Amino acid sequence: MNKIAQIFDTLDYGPAPETPDQANAWLDSHGRTFGHFIDGKWTKPGKTFASDNPANGQKLADITDGTAADVDAAVKAARAAFKGWSTLPGYERGKYLYAIARAVQKHARLFAVLESMDNGKPIRESRDADIPLVARHFYHHAGWATHLSAQFPDHVPYGVCGQIIPWNFPLLMLAWKIAPALAAGNTVVLKPAEFTSLTALLFAEICERIGLPKGVVNIVTGEGDTGAAIVNHPDVDKIAFTGSTEVGKIIRAATAGSGKGLSLELGGKSPYIVFEDADLDSAVEGLVEAIWFNQGQVCCAGSRLLVQESIEDRFLAKVRARMAKLRVGDPLDKSIDIGALVAPVQVERIRDLMKRGVAEGAHVYEPDGVLPANGCFLKPALVTNVSPANTLVSEEIFGPVLVAMSFRTPEEAVALANNSKYGLAATLWSENINLALDIAPKLKAGVVWINGTNNFDAAVGFGGYKESGFGREGGREGMSAYLKPGWEKTLKAAPALAALPKANANPLDSGSLDQTAKMYIGGKQARPDSGYNRPVLNAKGDLVGEVGEGNRKDIRNAVEAARAAHGWATTSAHSRAQILYFLAENLDYRRDEFAARLKAQTGEDGKKEVQASIERLFAFAGWADKYDGSVHNPPMRAVAAAMVEPLGVMGIVAPASQPLLGSVALLAPAIAMGNTVVLVPSDRSPLSITDFYQVLETSDMPSGVVNIVTGDSATLAKTLAEHDGVDGIWFAGSAENSAMVEKASVGNLKQTWTTRGLTYDLADPRFADTYFLSKATQVKNVWIPYGA
Repeated sequence: MNKIAQIFDTLDYGPAPETPDQANAWLDSHGRTFGHFIDGKWTKPGKTFASDNPANGQKLADITDGTAADVDAAVKAARAAFKGWSTLPGYERGKYLYAIARAVQKHARLFAVLESMDNGKPIRESRDADIPLVARHFYHHAGWATHLSAQFPDHVPYGVCGQIIPWNFPLLMLAWKIAPALAAGNTVVLKPAEFTSLTALLFAEICERIGLPKGVVNIVTGEGDTGAAIVNHPDVDKIAFTGSTEVGKIIRAATAGSGKGLSLELGGKSPYIVFEDADLDSAVEGLVEAIWFNQGQVCCAGSRLLVQESIEDRFLAKVRARMAKLRVGDPLDKSIDIGALVAPVQVERIRDLMKRGVAEGAHVYEPDGVLPANGCFLKPALVTNVSPANTLVSEEIFGPVLVAMSFRTPEEAVALANNSKYGLAATLWSENINLALDIAPKLKAGVVWINGTNNFDAAVGFGGYKESGFGREGGREGMSAYLKPGWEKTLKAAPALAALPKANANPLDSGSLDQTAKMYIGGKQARPDSGYNRPVLNAKGDLVGEVGEGNRKDIRNAVEAARAAHGWATTSAHSRAQILYFLAENLDYRRDEFAARLKAQTGEDGKKEVQASIERLFAFAGWADKYDGSVHNPPMRAVAAAMVEPLGVMGIVAPASQPLLGSVALLAPAIAMGNTVVLVPSDRSPLSITDFYQVLETSDMPSGVVNIVTGDSATLAKTLAEHDGVDGIWFAGSAENSAMVEKASVGNLKQTWTTRGLTYDLADPRFADTYFLSKATQVKNVWIPYGA
């Protein structure tokens, strides 16, 4: 019997090796030693480190460890190229992106083999998933470059973008970042991961071959210090980072107060929810893709299996049976399902986490079979008998480890799914489309896949909530991440505030002491926890009134009230609009009273400010039911619904000037989009807003949607920024305090907007448009397959 007949008789897989000859020939052509690619030229190699094949431990090449001087040279080259590239017509930039896409397709086999050799992922994944999607991103963004001026009017590129990518999808992450950056007119300094730099260097050679203008793309290799040099370089205008949450927090702190744009795509612990009516066999196959694709080294891996209790035993039996058939071995073997992890340090990290989980009571199942004698290999693992507090449930493992728990009701499934500091992705399986579409919006994740998993496309945004980062890659929202309104580049420093006047008399002698304004928390007036009040003086130093001196406990109470009012987010946009109209109507009814209060505090005629505040409420009442999402049509039998969702609980610290409008102009867009708010009004002239809560009370505003805490702006801003129950914070004030707020937000990576000591005239009509709406929302993409 010949070998072919034996294969048909036994149905065993035989080896199907992919030859590494072309990849080795390319490495040899460079002497297996690489410098950087800066200003369209290759630098001489400096101090190097080895890039090894994780499947066998053999050295593939020596990579230069970039220094601060190397980064500086790359940034200077990018800066010099920026003017010419950004002023090039979009059509011309699109031609270069198109040429890159064609070149990637032409050399797709070389890219795929080199990727698998350097990273350890199975060649089938590199060849059939990663490289085609790389080409797709450059094709897609070639179109964006052409239509940018029409689709994003009055927007400009940031300038020089520093980009730092991880080792799990080396070339794909490069494409996700470079393609939109170049389409927008930015120039780039990119650092690939130290473990997997080779395909980025091959990409640099592609840029050279197609004649991309010098300095537009610069590739600087290196370890962590090289990335830090990019982050901290003063002439880098935007940082885009994909990697661990730990490093993302370091970058957020490092860029605080710098004015640099920032996109963070970080870790995840994504739930994979299987309901009792699901097609179980399909769900098992999807699970294999969700957790054992790329050895589980995927930020959005479906690593938390949540299965309905009624089918738990049956489903887990199917999972174990499928695990027994997964083949672990040489990544260049086309019959392999699971390749090598990226490096020995990653293998040891996973083993350490597994030991901790077992010590906490977890049970681990691994299928029989022998791992290759050499290389960074692990068996697929299924972990059961865990609680939500187990290390393996709460921590990102980033390996081939699936953790399983059960649930009884859909509500419990949502609670378990959202019980995580992460919020990158989620998968749910159900034959009941009504159930699926009811659950998807309730999941705190930036991407939700229904009856499928790991669907990606250049036309659909990808990115997370909570500690999975902020910003999106792909789609319209990913394109906008590399652009900013042109007027932002012309902002001037705000003039220094005049010194506070000295009180002309002892407050105890004032007849206005009985008019002390309270705070407004949970729909009720509240006395300050501190028991102290602060005087409100006019420009002459005369006492106008007093307000409470808010402290940390007042902020805590306000945040709790705001979180309890989460139903505001699911109130129909039409209803939210009606309440904003009521606010405007009731403020208009009392316009003379509010104008007089403004004059008493500031000495200036308040009529125009009251009118502007009424108009701003009307404007965002109109936007409440119009600023919405879209439906994308990726190249598969599915649609992706881009749903615009509120951030959640927002802290808003209003400017000292424009005491009424300064608060209303920020409050209105936030609540129009469904956020609940803790508002700190002007600490100099807060009485207009303590009067405003009477307008709230008469306008059907639900309790807890708007909470007002008076006191020192900087002190209360720091407390809000540090509070993990706050999902976003806006701060208007000095550059120093803006930096403080951005740095203090690191704890839960809340989204921030600060004025950085610049002049934002909130009376400008541009702020009645979508500027703040985009900052008050995030986009969730829900993938919905269709067809029989």
